[in-house]
Amino acid sequence: MDNDLLCKDAFELFDANFFNNTEMVENAKGAKELNIPIIRSNRKLVASTNGGLNDPSVLIFNPYYYWGIEQQQASKRFKYPSLSQVQRPESEEDIAFMDVLELGQLIKTKQITSTELTHIFLQRLKRYNHVLEAVVTYTEELAYQQAKDADYLLDKGVYLGTLHGIPYGLKDIISVPQYKTTWGSTTFKDQVIDLEAWVYKRLKSAGAVLVAKLVTGSLAYDDKWFGGRTRNPWNIEEYSTGSSAGPAASTSAGMVPFAIGSETAGSITYPAARCGVTALRPTFGMVGRSGVMSISESLDKLGPFCRSAVDCAIILDAIRGKDPDDASSRVIPLDDPFSVDVTKLTVGFLDDADKEVVHVLASKGVNMVPFKLNYSVDSVQGILNFTMDVDMLAHFDNWQRSGEDAQYEAQEQWPTELGRARLIPAVDYVQAQRARGKLIREVKESFKNVDAVIGNATDWEKVCLGNLVGLPVIVVPTGFTNVTQPHSTFSRRRTTVTAGIYAPPQRDHIALALAIAYQSVTDHHKQRPPIN
Repeated sequence: MDNDLLCKDAFELFDANFFNNTEMVENAKGAKELNIPIIRSNRKLVASTNGGLNDPSVLIFNPYYYWGIEQQQASKRFKYPSLSQVQRPESEEDIAFMDVLELGQLIKTKQITSTELTHIFLQRLKRYNHVLEAVVTYTEELAYQQAKDADYLLDKGVYLGTLHGIPYGLKDIISVPQYKTTWGSTTFKDQVIDLEAWVYKRLKSAGAVLVAKLVTGSLAYDDKWFGGRTRNPWNIEEYSTGSSAGPAASTSAGMVPFAIGSETAGSITYPAARCGVTALRPTFGMVGRSGVMSISESLDKLGPFCRSAVDCAIILDAIRGKDPDDASSRVIPLDDPFSVDVTKLTVGFLDDADKEVVHVLASKGVNMVPFKLNYSVDSVQGILNFTMDVDMLAHFDNWQRSGEDAQYEAQEQWPTELGRARLIPAVDYVQAQRARGKLIREVKESFKNVDAVIGNATDWEKVCLGNLVGLPVIVVPTGFTNVTQPHSTFSRRRTTVTAGIYAPPQRDHIALALAIAYQSVTDHHKQRPPIN
């Protein structure tokens, strides 16, 4: 009798207590005899290594199928705005807050060397990191060698383009040989992966200089990692939030000109909004992910944190393309965002859209119309949780089974979620993916009369929806408010205000063009946090 009750309780956990007692016992017996040997055999084959770097799933997410987008030939590289008469500022502080286009011009005209620039940013990283806790590893030896190589090429008349000699940082889930890739976790804090991540290869070939591996929240979950918790440069009493905390905080504080982060569910949008930087979560599949710790192969995306939308376009241009070791990556054609005529665009604005963005874009000739997202799927957040947690558990099955999750920095995060994920039936995971397909079709229908949508960048429902559907979004700073309880009558600490510009898949250039238009007449993105 006790066994029957236990069996009934077990089936109830899987919402399968419609079987009678005899059927439950027979099903349990069959699972033990037939299912478990297969499960254990598969686990032995592919689940002995954590992180999802090996043996990717053959089930490839393709949002373009639902949007009716045909595969096309690759587009040409973007034609960046030309700058003339850019002069080197006297102070290193002013140099540190120049955007990539300006720094590139200084290097091209030999007003500064890559070695000098690398020194400036390494010094800033070391000066402010004790407060912000944004750096895991300084790649100093590599940085100076790459800077030296960039200077040598330029002296020989070889210029690789706008990123030639420009320092940057990588989120520490991205592997670089000979340097630790810790994934922010106590378990993996001494891990070295002898693999060049594809995004690192792309930036290296463009002449960029890696100065640091930047903080990721532990196993890419929020801002807590084995060395502490990353803080927001605009208000160091609060944390950066989101697992791309290091890239966001470092870019905001002028510690790097740009950085590469990642998002599965909010890890670009949240820290970008909190730290007041411009950041792009690209279309799913736009940027290859080989050499990057995997949470979910159908949700993970890499994207840039920058000073401006112009810089985001430049970085995207350098890192987009087909990664031969990432089956989900594609050659995605994009028009040049610098050539888009925004007066020919119709853009919807949601109820929670930033009114300044709406008014500015309207003044630039954009046709702004009220907009509402219509969809019948009422389990958007649940679908994302099912997808993310089951996929993550598949990549960290051994971590959980070995008990290493007991060392995890925040027990209420992955250990709790992955414990629940162990009890999600395979059939219901598949049903969640079918519901996801329905959601994509319904969102496509909502977008049929608009080219893009303005809305809140950190509303959790939109974050889940955008990631499930594969929508690109660019986060732009739109202002600041005073902290609610400053510690003195005068405080330079601020709360940043941001907006999200969403576009359909493969229309990243539309979101970028609108952000560029907005920032061409505003200066919120040029403000500097009071880190001194």
